[in-house]
Amino acid sequence: MSVTDICRDAAEASATVKTLTTAEKDRVLLDMTTAIADHRGKILEANGQDVQVARDGGISDTLADRLTLTERRTAGLIEAITTIAALPDPVGQVVAGWTRPNGLLVEQIREPLGVVAVIYEARPNVTAEVAALCLKSGNCAVLRGSSTAMATNTAIMAALAEAIARHPGTPAAAVQLIRDPSRDGALELMRAKGYVDLLVPRGGPELIAQVERDATVPTVIDGAGNCHVYIDSSADRRMATEVAVNAKASRPSVCNAMETLLVHEELVHDWLPGALDALAAEGVEIRGCPAVCGAWPSAVAATEADWGTEYLGLALAVKVVKDASEAIAHIARWGTSNAEGIVASDIRVARRFAREVDSGSVFVNTSTRYSDGGEFGYGVEIGVSTQKLHVRGPMGLEALTTVKNVVWGDGQTRVL
Repeated sequence: MSVTDICRDAAEASATVKTLTTAEKDRVLLDMTTAIADHRGKILEANGQDVQVARDGGISDTLADRLTLTERRTAGLIEAITTIAALPDPVGQVVAGWTRPNGLLVEQIREPLGVVAVIYEARPNVTAEVAALCLKSGNCAVLRGSSTAMATNTAIMAALAEAIARHPGTPAAAVQLIRDPSRDGALELMRAKGYVDLLVPRGGPELIAQVERDATVPTVIDGAGNCHVYIDSSADRRMATEVAVNAKASRPSVCNAMETLLVHEELVHDWLPGALDALAAEGVEIRGCPAVCGAWPSAVAATEADWGTEYLGLALAVKVVKDASEAIAHIARWGTSNAEGIVASDIRVARRFAREVDSGSVFVNTSTRYSDGGEFGYGVEIGVSTQKLHVRGPMGLEALTTVKNVVWGDGQTRVL
């Protein structure tokens, strides 16, 4: 079956999926958790094969971490779907309503987008999580993973399909996996206009560039995560260290990890050396500006390229700035609108930072690692939007719906 055929089937199925009741959708989701548990051994075996082939092919440690499923991560898939099932159903929600002077009642009501497609790389958890998010929000899901995770994705899809088959009212095409990992297959998906209502690319710069260049379907870009944390002179020193270490070292391979630490010049001598010692103890390599190298001689001199690099590993760019204004300007120049943070006790500085920084998420006195749909209460996310239309930041159920205007009257006719 071609990619276009898959998208066409999804578009046809969406007319049925959008009408499923909350109870019907939740029953399918809970059966998905049972099926994944039943197929756990096959899923982990397939994943072991994918990881071994990828490592033999020289995959980076970052991508290997994203690719790997463990017993704990597989249990996390089940927990995520269970959480999604328990969330309020956005479909049919009346967002707002008002009565016009002529007596017309205008309601804004949420409804599904239709067909949501996702292209993703080396993240087999996305297969289950996106399927669940799409179904709960009344959408059909078209999933296109990379060849690196094909065996794992196929095993997960087998479990999901088994669960859907237990419910005759839910079309089999509600969730589909594209098994063509070629560039031509990806391009065909990007150009499935008339069938795909939203495409979310989750991958590296090459994939994002191709989508921006070639896609004719609507897209939301899940872009790079060059995230910053600014430590203000008013910051609680202990909090600042704990937040910085967590933001960088807790899981450096993900897009919400801190890649640049910005430090107020007043902290160069009384806070910075100790904080860099703590980061180095976690294995972090420091790449610093001249002021950083002077205060902490173990640092490697940063180049201009370091400020724009998403390391996705244990490297960190560190820069001393004069004040919050310089920090905000640096973020405006190098940030990717994913997640930015500040540690400050001065509420005026914190509020200014939150107001002026152009990003989907801003974190005050806490780690950027919380930029996550699960942590926001969305269950999981379909992606993290780094653009402004139609949504920003982690994308949950509501981001997979649109608003329809429904107008109620009692015979009014327009004169002009």
